[in-house]
Amino acid sequence: MFSKSRINEPGSKAEADTTKAPEAPMTKPSMDFTPSAPKGKATSSVLSSDLTVVGNLRTTGDIQVEGTVEGDIRAHLLTVGESATVRGEIVADDIVVNGRVIGRVRGLKVRLTSTARVEGDIIHKTIAIESGAHFEGSVQRQEDPLSTGRPAPGAMRLETAAPAAAPAPAAES
Repeated sequence: MFSKSRINEPGSKAEADTTKAPEAPMTKPSMDFTPSAPKGKATSSVLSSDLTVVGNLRTTGDIQVEGTVEGDIRAHLLTVGESATVRGEIVADDIVVNGRVIGRVRGLKVRLTSTARVEGDIIHKTIAIESGAHFEGSVQRQEDPLSTGRPAPGAMRLETAAPAAAPAPAAES
């Protein structure tokens, strides 16, 4: 089943070709080392469902929120998971909302899935709202939604959630 290779026999040609090179003296590593290959794309940061963050988050990378964030978020790609709640402004190139957002949403591409619950204004370049999503606020298209600024007075206002019950009339005494 196993056979002996001629490479492993004493005095073979392979043994003659593998002469050891002299070892280089040990030197202190240089502190200005730069990698020769470019860095690969970093993985997205995930905030788990049992995590609550109070404060602002800012990254040039991707964030997936499954827990609760009470503060503003700025990222490249932001995904709000089904169990997640964000209370604050979110700004990203790409935004996918599966959970709840209470605050303004600004993104180049904004997508509200059927499980999304958004209470706030959306400023976008492109938007997709799936059937079943709940959205209450105004929608405004801008060429550069990532720049600061409030929605224009003529922005379209949509309310897809059930209207609030009217207050009961005061009882006369």
